[in-house]
Amino acid sequence: MRLTRAQVREIDRRAIEELGIPGIVLMENAARAVADVVDHDRVVIVCGGGNNGGDGYAIARHLHNRDVDVTIVATKHDLAGDAKINADICRNMDLRTVDDFEPADYPCAIDALLGTGLAKPPRPDAAEWIRKINQVPTRIAVDVPSGIDCDTGAVLGGEAVRALTIVTFVAEKVGFPNATEHLGRVIVGDIGVPPSLVREVVATMPA
Repeated sequence: MRLTRAQVREIDRRAIEELGIPGIVLMENAARAVADVVDHDRVVIVCGGGNNGGDGYAIARHLHNRDVDVTIVATKHDLAGDAKINADICRNMDLRTVDDFEPADYPCAIDALLGTGLAKPPRPDAAEWIRKINQVPTRIAVDVPSGIDCDTGAVLGGEAVRALTIVTFVAEKVGFPNATEHLGRVIVGDIGVPPSLVREVVATMPA
């Protein structure tokens, strides 16, 4: 089973509104799924301004609690909702947060920059972050490599993260077969959404 962008949004909406699973719980589960695949003791996490970035802040907390040396790159500061909550927790925990990083200083980068919502070329600043992430030896993408259209697999604007591992949530995305050069190993992370809900959405919202 593979999901479209619209199906992902509907699954999230129904999980939150109909089942009563708070969005921050889904984010927490997503973060644990990513943290579980990290096997480096020094990591840089590039966080965007949306929920993908919120995942990145939550991942940073979990890795820090596992004695990983974590650096957070905050590419946006005007956060809202669950992303802001997780960023605030990281600040309260005094986790190292910077505005830029040197790729050569890190063996592993986590791409939490963009996400499934990307449907047009990344802005120039995001494209520059993508280029920096690609200079780090080990690259782990959160849900979708930044720069990839999850519905088509196209590289939008000519820049996309070349992930060695991707932890995608609930199910793979429909564009993945067309983006194999940017995916590497694909792991489906369980964020706590019942499979029955996923099947219902897929049945009523065909790709």
